[in-house]
Amino acid sequence: MSKPVPRVNSGNIIGQVDASIVPRFAGLATFARLPRIDEVAKADIAVVGIPFDAGTSFRPGARFGPSHIRESSRLLRPYNPAQDASPFALAQVVDAGDIPVNPFSIDEAVDQIEAGMDELLAGGTKAVTLGGDHTIAFPILKSLHKIHGPIAVIHFDAHLDTWDTYFGAPITHGTPFRRASEAGYLDLESCLHVGIRGPLYSKTDLSDDKALGFQILSSIDADEKGIPEMIQRMLARVGDAPVYVSIDIDVLDPAFAPGTGTPEMGGLNSRELLAIIRALDSVNLVGADIVEVSPQYDHAQITGLAAANLAYELITLMARKQK
Repeated sequence: MSKPVPRVNSGNIIGQVDASIVPRFAGLATFARLPRIDEVAKADIAVVGIPFDAGTSFRPGARFGPSHIRESSRLLRPYNPAQDASPFALAQVVDAGDIPVNPFSIDEAVDQIEAGMDELLAGGTKAVTLGGDHTIAFPILKSLHKIHGPIAVIHFDAHLDTWDTYFGAPITHGTPFRRASEAGYLDLESCLHVGIRGPLYSKTDLSDDKALGFQILSSIDADEKGIPEMIQRMLARVGDAPVYVSIDIDVLDPAFAPGTGTPEMGGLNSRELLAIIRALDSVNLVGADIVEVSPQYDHAQITGLAAANLAYELITLMARKQK
C-alpha cells in the first residue's frame, strides 16, 4: 500500500512535494511537483500542456515541450523573492495534465483545444498553458473571449505571427493573431508585440500587422529605449483591459533559448524578459501561454529552465490576485 505523498501545505491549499523529504529528482514530474488537478477539490490556477506542433513551418518538436518544461521545473521553490510572494500558498495551483489533440488535423486539433480550455476554465480557473507551437493561441483566445470579451494580447516573440497563410493553410503557428483579430477576439486598441526582430517577407507585413490592432516594441527598442521605457509603454497600451500573455520562447536570444523551432539572432536576454514579466503585476491577467519549446534542440535544459521560470513568474502574478 502506497504512502501519502508528503507535501508543503498551507491551510486548505495543497502545495508542492516536500523537497526535504523527497529529493527533487525523484517522483512524478508534474509542474513544480504540484498536485494533479484530480487531487484537489477546486483549482485556482492550472498548468496545462498542449503537445501539438502540426502548425510549425520550420523545425518541429514542440509537441514534446510540455513534458520537457515539467521536467525542467523540478527546482522551483515555494517562495518567489522577486515578487515577495509564495504563489503555491496564496492559490491552489495544480497540474491539469495535457489536452490531447489530433496530430494530423489542425482543424480538429483547434476544436479539441477550444473544448478542453472551455472545460478547464468553466469553474473560474485560470490557465498557464505549455505548448506546443503557437497555433494553440488561436483556440485559447477563442475560449477566453467567451468569458472576457475582447482581449488585449501582449505577445512576446521574434516574429509577428500575423501572417495570412502558409501553403494555403490559414491556421498555423505564424497566423494565430491574424485569425484572432479577424474573428473579433482581440481588443484592437490594446494589443502589442514585444521583442520582434529579424527579416520579414515584405514591408507590408508591418502595415498589415498595424491594421490588425498591434503595436510593436522591438528588440532594437530594448537597446535604444531601455527596458524601463518599454515597460511603461506596454502598461500604457494595455491599460485595464483583460490581458493574455503569449510567450514564444524565441523572444529570447538563441544564447538563452536554443531549443526552439525558428531562432533569430539579437533577442532579449533572460534577465530582461523576467523584468518585463514581473512588471505586469498591475494588469488584469486572464491567461498565458509559453510555446515553441523544442527539446531536441535544447541542451542542459537551458530552454526548458527558461520556460519553467517564466511560467513560475506568471503563476505568481495570478496567485497574488487571489489574496
